[in-house]
Amino acid sequence: MSTSSKTGLEALLTPENSVLLLIDHQPFQFANLNSHEPALIVNNVVGLAKTAKAYGVPTILTTVLEERGGNLIQPLQDVFPDQKPINRTFINTWEDQRVVDAVKATGRKKLIIAGLWTEICVAMPALHAAGEGFDVYAVTDASGGVSAEAHDMAVRRMVQAGITPITWLAVSGELQRDWARTDAASPEDMAAALMHAGGTGVAFAWEMQLLNTPVPPAGV
Repeated sequence: MSTSSKTGLEALLTPENSVLLLIDHQPFQFANLNSHEPALIVNNVVGLAKTAKAYGVPTILTTVLEERGGNLIQPLQDVFPDQKPINRTFINTWEDQRVVDAVKATGRKKLIIAGLWTEICVAMPALHAAGEGFDVYAVTDASGGVSAEAHDMAVRRMVQAGITPITWLAVSGELQRDWARTDAASPEDMAAALMHAGGTGVAFAWEMQLLNTPVPPAGV
């Protein structure tokens, strides 16, 4: 199991210690997503992906049986237009050696996971990777299950195993850490991600306007 501290400064995510794994945000999974409004999950996972890209966090995309379940949703693929998702047959992503190798190649031990469905495609690899020493963070609002109960039970199960639940905007805050910091993400990249943050995104765009800084459209 991971021996990483769950408290103190080292419990927080940084651009240098994190890797993001996005699992199966595909049409088939969305068709039976009932724990959240599907549009909300699309918005949140795209915001999460843009955040990771802005801060230089390595991001691994993966699908399952995409020839039957459909390709990765286009707004998410558009964040990484040149990256081909790893297409699996394993239900448990962590049993696909290509995925494990891709994560380990980054040298990072804080593994951020979001996917559909929470009770299967997030919980299974999260539990598996945690057992191999990774400090796993499950992004609960960029994931969803076939019911509210299924999602909730999955999160509870992961928490019992020492996995940390987190939301996508909290990931962004931990990566930025200091508003005076200018070496992590450009204002344009931050604006692109925060356009998915509801009222916070609107306020941030207004601030950018006051500072006479161009704000990219939300789809960028």
